[in-house]
Amino acid sequence: MSREFEFEVEQLNKEIRILKKQLERSEIDRAKLEATNRTKESLLKRVICDLQEYQNILEKKSADLEQAFNELTAMKDKLVETEKMAALGSLVAGVAHEINTPVGTTITLASTLMDATRSLMATINTGQLKRSTLNNYLELAQESTSLMLNNLHRAGELVQSFKQVAVDQSSLEQRRFRVKPYLEEIITSLSPQLKKESHIVTMTGDDSLTIYSYPGALAQVITNLVTNSLIHGYTQHQSGHLRFNVMQDNHQIVIQYRDDGCGIPPENLEKIFEPFFTTAREKGGTGLGLHITYNLVTQKLQGRIAVQSEVAKGTQFTIELPTSVIS
Repeated sequence: MSREFEFEVEQLNKEIRILKKQLERSEIDRAKLEATNRTKESLLKRVICDLQEYQNILEKKSADLEQAFNELTAMKDKLVETEKMAALGSLVAGVAHEINTPVGTTITLASTLMDATRSLMATINTGQLKRSTLNNYLELAQESTSLMLNNLHRAGELVQSFKQVAVDQSSLEQRRFRVKPYLEEIITSLSPQLKKESHIVTMTGDDSLTIYSYPGALAQVITNLVTNSLIHGYTQHQSGHLRFNVMQDNHQIVIQYRDDGCGIPPENLEKIFEPFFTTAREKGGTGLGLHITYNLVTQKLQGRIAVQSEVAKGTQFTIELPTSVIS
């Protein structure tokens, strides 16, 4: 009985020793785990601090970028407005110069007629009026008044075209108008620029096509396209042929504009509507003209614009506009 008891005691002692060792190992493992957890916790806190710091940096960068974007947008809007005013100023200067010729000629004719009238009155007062003298005066008067009327009519056309186009460009109000006659008014207002190099403009299409839209926006689009052709399409002292065609396709008014200039290289064709892209910065180009044109057509006029070009053969722009713009 005592042997069995001793054996059991010995077995219990073995189990106790085993349990102690397991407990010791568990304590060591627990200590290691706690140390690992403390290390992980420390690393996690450091990561959280770093992330918070990075978040603050990113928020500041984001705020700086937003401010820079707003400043660039404001600068772009200002440049666009400056470009619009510069185009209008150029239009004023050109029309004023163009009007000066018929008005100056009319003043000269009126002065000549006045002198002839005074001479005739003096002859009448002396009682020496001859039929030949009267006939000469009447012939001069008829010719002078005819020339004066023609010159004043020309000046009146220029003033009327400029007045309508300038008011439309400055106000950008919506109204119904006939497309082809309005394009002719725009070209008349641009005649000073076109005459410098004797450019020819041909206008074809249906005179009766009307559109309810923004004529001022359309005037600026056409002005920008023509100006772009004159700056980029032709060399100095080179005259060109600019063609417009107006037609209707279902509920769309289609305006095709084509020049016979130098054309656009393929590598530049996809960039021409991008802001600040220009190949003529030395000529004063800002790279905003066609960008403004694209925005006006697609946004204000709610239409589409496409371009086709071939080097040495010219460029064609096709503008598709709805017959009625939803304001």
